[in-house]
Amino acid sequence: MARRSIVQQDPLTADDAELSAYPEEPEERAKGRGRGAPRRGRWSGGGGRWLVWTGRVILWALIVVIVVNGVRAPFERFTQGPAVTGPQTSSAESEFPSDRASAFANQFAAVYLNFNAATPDERAGRLAPYLPDGADPQFGWDGIGRLAAGAIQPYGVEVLGAADGVVTLTFQSGNRRLLLSVPVHYANGNFVVSAQPAVLPAPAPAPLPQPPEPDRDEATANELRPQLAGFFTAYASGDTVQLQRYVAVGETLDSFAGAFTYRDLKDVVVPPGGTTREITAIVVWGVPAGATPVAQPTEAADPAAMAGTLEQAYRLTVEKQGDKWFVKDIRGAGRSLG
Repeated sequence: MARRSIVQQDPLTADDAELSAYPEEPEERAKGRGRGAPRRGRWSGGGGRWLVWTGRVILWALIVVIVVNGVRAPFERFTQGPAVTGPQTSSAESEFPSDRASAFANQFAAVYLNFNAATPDERAGRLAPYLPDGADPQFGWDGIGRLAAGAIQPYGVEVLGAADGVVTLTFQSGNRRLLLSVPVHYANGNFVVSAQPAVLPAPAPAPLPQPPEPDRDEATANELRPQLAGFFTAYASGDTVQLQRYVAVGETLDSFAGAFTYRDLKDVVVPPGGTTREITAIVVWGVPAGATPVAQPTEAADPAAMAGTLEQAYRLTVEKQGDKWFVKDIRGAGRSLG
């Protein structure tokens, strides 16, 4: 009995062949496609090489840009030379120059706060460089009486804008400490007093709390007193050879060279400690006088021509070397005294 050909037994249609080539395609899509429908198979990936090459080109372009910028930046900094440090045109130029305004107002105050009815024209002439055109030559003073002021110092600046500000100064007149408020205008690099000033009371002194009484090593203080008396005597006179006898080995201190004379060691505060201490000493200096006139029997001597005294506080670092104390350093005292 002849066997039939396998082809004859299991013929494949065109649709069957297409379905076998895409086994994962849903059956509904296969059924819905007729013989004339176009083939839409899955992308196998071979056609995506252009995306890979495009990504590589972009990546290499970024690397080239980074390398070029990294090499160019230090080269430009090296070749362009040092940065310009002189005056530059910037937003800072438009700000109000407070320091210069304070200097201007300070000079003005030295003229404005000092007047004498005996010399009004002199004051008017000295005021002119500070006043605007057409201003009162005496700037509010009626030409009568007198005023004297000194110790004029800047106190603060209130900036009202790029061209205007109010400078406050502190000054001393007699036994009073006062403030002077001066409005100024700035233009084209110059200043002018833009309105009449105002005298104000100065703030009262700050309250000072009383510190606690420090601990004292009286035994060491008594031991130090003779050494300190010799030290301050030489310190005042300027006898360098004698002074070095009281100064620690390896240290050198300057002296008054005769500007004062030593009178007394009023107090010594020595805290407990070891061979190095920071102590406080209250010293009474003799203030030299000028030529003292011979007083007549009925006349009293002029106090201004007599030698006086001045009490001051010092902080010293002392060190014991052997059986004696020596001075390593001297400076102004803080608040270590009770």
